[in-house]
Amino acid sequence: MNDVLPFATALIIVAGVGLAAVLSHRFVERFPIPASALFLIGAAVASDIWTPLTEVPILQVERVVTIALVVILFDGGMQLGWRRVRANAGAILWLGATGTLLTALAVAASAHLLFGLDWRIALLLATALSPTDPAVVFSVLGRRQIGGRSGVLLQGESGANDPVGIALLVVLLSTSQFTGAAAVSVAWSFTTQLVIGAAIGVLGGLGLLWLMRSILLPAAGLYSVRVLMCVFAIYALTTIAHGSGFLAVLVAGVVVGDQRAPYKVEIERFHSALANLAEIVAFVMLGLTIQITGPHGITGGNALGIGLCLAALLAIVIRPLLVAVLLWRTDLTRGERLFICWTGLKGAVPILLGVFILQAGVPDAARAYDIIFVVVAFSVIVQGGTVTALARRLSIPLESVNPRPWGMNARFEEEPNSLHRFTIAPGATADGSTVNDLPSDDLWVSVLIRHGRLVTVTADTVLHAGDEILVLAEPESVTDVAKLFGRTAG
Repeated sequence: MNDVLPFATALIIVAGVGLAAVLSHRFVERFPIPASALFLIGAAVASDIWTPLTEVPILQVERVVTIALVVILFDGGMQLGWRRVRANAGAILWLGATGTLLTALAVAASAHLLFGLDWRIALLLATALSPTDPAVVFSVLGRRQIGGRSGVLLQGESGANDPVGIALLVVLLSTSQFTGAAAVSVAWSFTTQLVIGAAIGVLGGLGLLWLMRSILLPAAGLYSVRVLMCVFAIYALTTIAHGSGFLAVLVAGVVVGDQRAPYKVEIERFHSALANLAEIVAFVMLGLTIQITGPHGITGGNALGIGLCLAALLAIVIRPLLVAVLLWRTDLTRGERLFICWTGLKGAVPILLGVFILQAGVPDAARAYDIIFVVVAFSVIVQGGTVTALARRLSIPLESVNPRPWGMNARFEEEPNSLHRFTIAPGATADGSTVNDLPSDDLWVSVLIRHGRLVTVTADTVLHAGDEILVLAEPESVTDVAKLFGRTAG
């Protein structure tokens, strides 16, 4: 019983942080600062003020952030889906894989030549700083989403380069000398991790999809929990097999993303909410490991100056050059290219990789960790704070996503293959047409939603671009029916 009051105190602190995480999304709608930046800096300041917070074991931080990253990557994979990945696979791979490696080399050379860091710590530092985190971008936008290919490329890049950066750092940490033989060993181990991760991710995703469709559970809430447990199992099995567990859960999410399954909407909502919370938890835990003031803090050494210089180089020189080279053959507009150049934001993954460097006991690891923190803080505050204004300046389409707390719900024992939902695209055949004039006898418009409101459907109802409709049509004719509306919503 003596532990009741300390436990209650700790619980109310956790509840307060969790509530702040949920409410932070309303804050970012008014102020263009990512909520993750506030929690990262806030946790670092709190640990300076109240020293017991710094007593959290670094190993525990690593484990918590690893679990959070698994959740975030799987949710990111589900949001992407195979259709979007397939349509932009070349650009995503160039940015996510090749871009990560080239960024690591460019930053390593800069850290060594400009600041005299040893080649090994410079390369480890550069590898940690190479992954991006567009989830920070989307948190800044609040209820707005990036339209067009820009959003797909940014999200796909972050999903691809996180596993690539992590796998590369893990392999580099196992190598103490950089010789020709060591380089071959690093390349082999790195490739092996990615291949094993991708293979298990595909198999795990297909197995998870079969499980979601085939085995019924007694309660709706259990479906989301089952998927989460399977995701952790995919990560663990891949890691045991010496593959990239992070890549495996991302690929599994992509495999599952576009497919229909019982309670799929509920599963997606559960994992999306969990990923948002996981991102905040990761930044809080990582912030507690940083000391800002004092002789061993960021301001007490030269980590602040080095970090700011590297952050500026990454944002203004290195990333724009790489994006210009890697995406020069794509049909992106000038505005989209500039937007992708600036929005290569750093997030929780670089700091997690910094924790790996600390755990490995590499010489000068503490200074490298402080530099990583400075770069991430600069990225999320300076770059993240200008994302919305830059998108408007470059005419990047921002699609408003208004909350819809009310819904209609109908449950079926069998999959409703004849029920389809569409969003009418501008210029589609249905745009401006009445329901009675639709050139097809094999459909029935049952529900029409316009500007978030339900509209009564009659034969004379005129359809407009942006309308969401529920249509009854036989599965064999759904392809022809979809052409009338221009694009499918789900």
